[in-house]
Amino acid sequence: MSKEFARAFYDSTAWRQTRKAYASSVGGLCERCLRSGRYVAGEIVHHINHLTPENINDPDIALDWSNLELVCRECHAEIHEADIKRRAPRRYRVDKTGRVVSI
Repeated sequence: MSKEFARAFYDSTAWRQTRKAYASSVGGLCERCLRSGRYVAGEIVHHINHLTPENINDPDIALDWSNLELVCRECHAEIHEADIKRRAPRRYRVDKTGRVVSI
């Protein structure tokens, strides 16, 4: 779930109100799916610029609607999977026969 430094923020009244109001303002649908013509319920209000220990107390990052996006669980997982791939070099690959081999 949330990182330890962010637990108090995600439990705060300010975040809960912001999250609820933002989700309502976009109609409760996943914004990424909607751009693809699919109607999927949004479940997670995602921070586009991720929260860090350095910016979590900055309302222009943590609570500003321009930094938020309502997404479904599948899109949220894809967002964070892409983040992980950008940060970590791959240590394996799949060969022509489908076996996982070290790089």
